[in-house]
Amino acid sequence: MTTTSAEELLPATRRALLHRIATAQAQGRAPSLVAAVVRGGHAVWHGSRTSVDGHGPDENVQYRIGSITKTFTAVLVLRLRDEGLLDLGDPLEKHLPGTGAGEATIAELLAHTAGLAAESPGPWWERTPGSLRPELADVLGEQPHRHPVGRRFHYSNPGYTLLGALIEELRGAPWEEVLRGEVLEPLKLHRTTGQPQAPHAGGWAVHPWADVMLPEPVEDLGLMAPAGQLWSTSGDLARFAVFLARGDDRVLSAESVREMRTPAAPAEPEEVAAGAAYGLGMQVQHRNGRTLVGHGGSLPGFLAGLMISVEDDIAAVVLANCTSGPPVATVAADLVRIVAEAEPRIPEPWRPLPEVDRTVLELAGPWYWGTHAFALRLTSDGGVTLGPLAGNGRRSRFRAEGDGTWTGLDGYYAGELLRAVEGPGGSVTHLDLGSFVFTRQPYGEGAPIPGGMDPEGWRGIK
Repeated sequence: MTTTSAEELLPATRRALLHRIATAQAQGRAPSLVAAVVRGGHAVWHGSRTSVDGHGPDENVQYRIGSITKTFTAVLVLRLRDEGLLDLGDPLEKHLPGTGAGEATIAELLAHTAGLAAESPGPWWERTPGSLRPELADVLGEQPHRHPVGRRFHYSNPGYTLLGALIEELRGAPWEEVLRGEVLEPLKLHRTTGQPQAPHAGGWAVHPWADVMLPEPVEDLGLMAPAGQLWSTSGDLARFAVFLARGDDRVLSAESVREMRTPAAPAEPEEVAAGAAYGLGMQVQHRNGRTLVGHGGSLPGFLAGLMISVEDDIAAVVLANCTSGPPVATVAADLVRIVAEAEPRIPEPWRPLPEVDRTVLELAGPWYWGTHAFALRLTSDGGVTLGPLAGNGRRSRFRAEGDGTWTGLDGYYAGELLRAVEGPGGSVTHLDLGSFVFTRQPYGEGAPIPGGMDPEGWRGIK
């Protein structure tokens, strides 16, 4: 076990992490398992367990990562959007005509709401060569849809094949070549490849009722590659986790990766009960009071999990070389929890704002929507927040637009415009937020309150 940051974890935390992966490898009967933990933007712990005596796998040994590949593909699509080459609301047909699935939007493909089948027709695509599916029609089949477009979440591997084809169409180059030039090289993910490169683990099937193993075939997935082809290491995925939490302007902005992490698909009832949702190429889960984002992956012979708690600034990666075995996504979530609970994040020191717009400062404080008390607060990034003074309710962050207005970033008011309205004398009479009127006093006198005010005003019962 090694650490790669000067800020080492406490010995008790390191032992708890080792115990968790040792239990997972033993109970899950995995030939090997390797893990990494990231905190503060750096890998702070690596651990592994193996059934082979001697040196175990380290952070440079490749494992196949399956559907974590989809997150890489989604990054490429968001790059196209940010460059103005497409809009997520565009139907696929606009950019990639003739697929038979062109009614679905690019956002729906990213979020698995395009109604497409979960798998490709024909023999099990993960254990057969991609040459059996040389055309998109071979991947989609004669009836590609299983549900109406946009109506429900239905995980679809062929949907990400279409996204890979879209990338190739707009970039004029193979998916893997585009990925390497636009994501892997800038992020220094040199051990993430389409084909295995030594040192790499072999994939195994472990018999469910006996401690014996069977080697699994390694296939080139062909057109299905954007859904699950990649090989990577715990070291590379640790760096990728930092990018997914913080963004990197060389690849994708912090705002765009935040968009990827935001739920975009309606969850199925069992997923609602489990606190699960799906964003744009990223899974979203609620476990033990914290929100985790990332992705899981599996292909015959391999299991992979990447989980990030952005709030705790902690991420974990777990890779194993068995077809079924330890629940690696759960193990990764446990590694995040162990560090977050044993060594909670120390807040940054409070500091006053370097400068403040006095006209905005005058807006700070209590406001009333009808009789509901709200507070407007300034934030360190130049924006504001508006939310209930107490209890639950509609609470949102707002971005300053530079013209005296603010745009909602999250919550009920996401995308809505907040503006301060001045009266004839130049003083602010009320805030307007998506037609809602906020006043300094409940139903403030003189403000344009819909329905008007009773002329007798506030009174008790006679």
